[in-house]
Amino acid sequence: RYILKVTIGRNYVGNIVESRDFCVRNYSPLPSINNSIKMEVGIEDCLHIEFEYSKSKYHLKDVIVGKIYFLLVRIKIKNMELEIRRRESTGSGPNTYVETETLAKFELMDGAPVRGESIPVRLFLTPYELTPTYRNINNKFSVKYYLNLVLVDEEDRRYFKQQEINMFRLDETPQPS
Repeated sequence: RYILKVTIGRNYVGNIVESRDFCVRNYSPLPSINNSIKMEVGIEDCLHIEFEYSKSKYHLKDVIVGKIYFLLVRIKIKNMELEIRRRESTGSGPNTYVETETLAKFELMDGAPVRGESIPVRLFLTPYELTPTYRNINNKFSVKYYLNLVLVDEEDRRYFKQQEINMFRLDETPQPS
């Protein structure tokens, strides 16, 4: 929280003190390197999937685009969803407090996939209240975001793979032409 406090000192009567809250926005330029995310995950001889997201760094109004490929499917999958999770940590050492919050759940698939099938991913970030990623501010505070791919089988067992992503705020003021 940022506060601007003004005190006017007067000799003949009491001082006048006024305070106002204000906010600070940190803008980031487009990252020069924005690699895609490619991962293979699976359970030996039961399930093998490969997922790919087009990039690893997103601005707050961006779109997550990707594909999920099923290379081996021997378990009965009921559904698959993509979650956006925010993990905030405050404090340091043994006094660190970590809070994880699921901001979005997006169902990608309902029903069992077959071998060779691919599922497209397109998740718009605009509807969610996101903030930029902050890493280790004064060794006391950090905010990290994760994409969590969750598969649920017919016995309601949950399989998931989590991947960290980076969020940044673009300057939204129009550039003079």
